[in-house]
This record gives sequence, C-alpha cells and structure tokens, in this order.
Amino acid sequence: MQGKVTIVAGRVLDEGGRNDEWSGGSMVILGIDPGTATTGFGIVEKQGNNVKYITCGVILTEKTALMPDRLLTIYTQLNRILDVHEPDVIATEQLFFSNNVTTAMQVGRTVGLVLLTAAQRGIPWQEYRPAEVKMAVVGYGSADKKQVQYMVTQLLKLDKPPKPDDAADALAIAVCHAHSATMNQLSR
Repeated sequence: MQGKVTIVAGRVLDEGGRNDEWSGGSMVILGIDPGTATTGFGIVEKQGNNVKYITCGVILTEKTALMPDRLLTIYTQLNRILDVHEPDVIATEQLFFSNNVTTAMQVGRTVGLVLLTAAQRGIPWQEYRPAEVKMAVVGYGSADKKQVQYMVTQLLKLDKPPKPDDAADALAIAVCHAHSATMNQLSR
C-alpha cells in the first residue's frame, strides 16, 4: 500500500513529510556542525554534477546564558537561515565522543533541536559519520582538519578557506551529502 503524497513548496513529500529521493535536479543542502556555544552552518547548491557555494557562518550563543536560552538562540537563528535559503535537505555529522560525556550531551541537545526544526518543516535529514565526510571530501577517511578545509576550498572554488572552523566543517558535511546524493542517483 502506498502512502499519501503531499506537495509542499514545490517538493513532493511522502506521508511522513519527507522526500529522500533526489531526482538529479537542483538541490539546496544545509550542512550543520552542531554545538551549544558555536553551531556552524554551510549551504551549497547541487545542480547535476556541480556543487556551488552559497554561504556559510556560525550561530553563536552566550557562554554564560542558561541552556534553554542558548537553545532558543540556536532555534531562532536556524529558522531564519531556513526562511532565507529554503534548503531541500539538512545534513549533520554523527555525534562522536570518547571520554567527554558532558560535551556529547550538550551537542546532542543541538542535534535534537536541528531534528525538531527539520521535522516541523518537513525537510529531510541525513547524518554522516566523520570518516564518511572526510572520505567524500578528501578521499581519505582519516584526513585531518587542514586537509578537509583545503579540499572544501578547492571543491567550492573559494578564494580562501572558510572561517571559522565550525563553518568549514558544516560546508564539508554539505559537500558530503551532495556527493552521496550523486552516488545514490547513480546506483538506482
């Protein structure tokens, strides 16, 4: 039995409000590097085999603010970004931590906020392991931060590496999704 199909803002969505299939046309991708002090964002547009830089930046919160206020700031700014750029998909990097559980919990809150915001707007979300992002951007899953920034600069034809690092990481996540969408399209 097929699910109900809805059209929202020109996008065909399934009954869950999602469209995970890329048809090969234009796709605006919002990559997010989540954090409670600094959340990086990077936006690219994929058209055919080309990936074009749109913008990048960071959402900053006051370090002394209470967590609910910090999350509200991120939520408000994220919604402004979504209003202006209308991404077709949001991608984040999978949460990874080894010893610092406190940091992982804080970052997890931001990821949850991103997921809520995406779900409220019916925007598909995809998550990638850090090694997948590095592999898609550099071709080597253990690449260091400088190698990733260099390749993001080259792939998006930027004059200089994006700053700060959180914005560059977010662009790498967006580029990873652009390359993954191409591979998924080719495998069908």
